[in-house]
Amino acid sequence: MTEIQIGQAKRARRAYSFDDIAIVPSRRTRDPEEVSVAWQIDAYRFELPVLAAPMDSVMSPATAIAVGRHGGLGVLNLEGLWTRYDDPSDLLAEVAALEGVEATARLQEIYTEPVRAELITERVREVRDAGVTVAGALSPQRTKEFAKTVVDAGVDMFVIRGTTVSAEHVSSQAEPLNLKEFIYELDVPVIVGGCATHQAALHLMRTGAAGVLVGFGGGAAHTTRSVLGVAVPMASAVADVAAARRDYLDESGGRYVHVIADGSIGTSGDLAKAIACGADAVMVGSPFARATDAPGHGFHWGTEAHHEELPRGQRVRFEQVGTLEEVLLGPSRVADGTMNLVGALRRSMATTGYTDLKEFQRVEVVVG
Repeated sequence: MTEIQIGQAKRARRAYSFDDIAIVPSRRTRDPEEVSVAWQIDAYRFELPVLAAPMDSVMSPATAIAVGRHGGLGVLNLEGLWTRYDDPSDLLAEVAALEGVEATARLQEIYTEPVRAELITERVREVRDAGVTVAGALSPQRTKEFAKTVVDAGVDMFVIRGTTVSAEHVSSQAEPLNLKEFIYELDVPVIVGGCATHQAALHLMRTGAAGVLVGFGGGAAHTTRSVLGVAVPMASAVADVAAARRDYLDESGGRYVHVIADGSIGTSGDLAKAIACGADAVMVGSPFARATDAPGHGFHWGTEAHHEELPRGQRVRFEQVGTLEEVLLGPSRVADGTMNLVGALRRSMATTGYTDLKEFQRVEVVVG
């Protein structure tokens, strides 16, 4: 790949965001009704390739259940407000009413309340009792502490999600999480990430993960690029990790690890481009923050926004456009790609003549 000279002592390769690329139509088209957007990871099949991000602004037990009933997967943040407080509804309303810079300081204060193991059990069981697939997320730092509680509570899928997750974390302060050993000992499939490069993804795949999350610093509520100077454009990141999936498939003798794009999915067009670049599914945050029934009341923030020492995210306000069901499945009343995400994906696949997601990963794209 051609490198660009930044200066005499530094070279870089060109990377592309979803905004930089476009999907190319083909000679064949078909009706959207003939397109399947279903996918399967481990023993679990989903009718929609959409995971709702484990962020308190979009996922409560109620919204996780709703996403599951619509055919997607809602992922609960198991170290968020719903596992720190018996009923955080008033706090969520307070966060929505905060003004300007005071929001970060108040978020830091609210999240100092400790995570309670009994609330993790209660929230997981609440979703399980609704009859949908149960997924919960912990950060790498809290995984050892609460993993047994989460599995014993009855999750179907365990998500280890951080701004970046490596298979070779080095720490002189505490014993790092041994992902390979940890995943081997669990009885449930694990999705782990984020990562943004071929090599990092390959290492995560070798741990035994069922899926890897792709993304670093690209979400609407992230400020990682301005705070740390670290970010990777998502189109290139997804394509690189998809190549790692192919290489690991050969290396392992046929073990397929799913690639899930997690970041910069703001519109239905981004969703389609993520799959076109090689993703099997996408993890969505900000589009769900636009739902009138989202817990954040039109505001959106992630775990990075309340870090006690170095916040790398912010509370972002979005215009509410419709219900969660309408954001996911339509009908849409706007023309900007923020509603009917799945309907738009179906139409994109139909316009290019593809019948399922695996085929659509081979669609031609161009750099605009």
